[in-house]
Amino acid sequence: MFDWIQHFADWLIYSVFGIDAETHLATALNFFVYDTLKILILLFLIVFLMGVVNAYFPIEKLKDFLNRKKLYGLEYLLSSIFGAITPFCSCSSVPLFIGFVQGGIPLGVTFAFLITSPLVNEVAIAMFIGMFGWKATLVYAGSGILLGTIGGWILGKFNLEPLLTDWVKKILEKKTQQAEYEEEKLTFLERLPDITRGAWEIVKGVVLYVIVGIAIGAAMHGFVPENFFGRYLGGGQWWTVPLAVILAVPMYANAAGIVPVIRVFVAKGVPLGTAIAFMMATVGLSIPEATLLKKVMTIRLVGLYFGVVTLFIIISGYLFNLIL
Repeated sequence: MFDWIQHFADWLIYSVFGIDAETHLATALNFFVYDTLKILILLFLIVFLMGVVNAYFPIEKLKDFLNRKKLYGLEYLLSSIFGAITPFCSCSSVPLFIGFVQGGIPLGVTFAFLITSPLVNEVAIAMFIGMFGWKATLVYAGSGILLGTIGGWILGKFNLEPLLTDWVKKILEKKTQQAEYEEEKLTFLERLPDITRGAWEIVKGVVLYVIVGIAIGAAMHGFVPENFFGRYLGGGQWWTVPLAVILAVPMYANAAGIVPVIRVFVAKGVPLGTAIAFMMATVGLSIPEATLLKKVMTIRLVGLYFGVVTLFIIISGYLFNLIL
């Protein structure tokens, strides 16, 4: 779907700028161009689609449905499974998070998606099967979905709505005020200009955070050597799992991109559970993601989200090492 963006990034960095593809600078710049364009396009498309949905199914109707229907926690599992089948990295998941919040989805359910989406996707699962076998793959995929379900349920028990930023609250207030306007009185073509304008306003509101966040991730991606981590995680001591998670947080990659690195880790003696914990922290807890989330969450909420996910990943790492 995004091959043309990759081709453009390759052409811009390697041909137009003439930077050697083997250098760290080229890797970082290529990563920056590709992910910036991809995420901004995703953000606009997702918010636009949510605007269409809101036009025909306003926020209040969605909230009423969720309040009437007792799903007994199933909504968290379904959201987590949806996150698993969407091939997005942590920063790419943020636009969907904004769209969910904009659409009136409860925050706990939204967090279930946000946690699982970067951790598990079909490409990473296929690579895992080929590299580590079915048992490791089932443990990896099942734990990622379970992590999102439980994490979303726990976060949903807190009153987190006040911890959203004023920017998000204004969006929600505007959508609520437009509820009467968005009854089925106007045709889609008549509503299209307002929907497009609203999507563009949201993109403009987060573009700086996108650029800063991806720039940090690109620097980490291009200049931090792989063997730096393998050197300190191969001993199998009790502290290697939390250390793996701490070292992974500044990194930024999607699950498919980090799986080959994990294979190198394991080949160099890093326990598979520790390696998977490192991968989950890399794709699910990144500084670029935190930078983007800062636009929609207060620092307190970002810290709470990262704290819960970090704890779960560390626990999962220990369990992986016992099972695998």
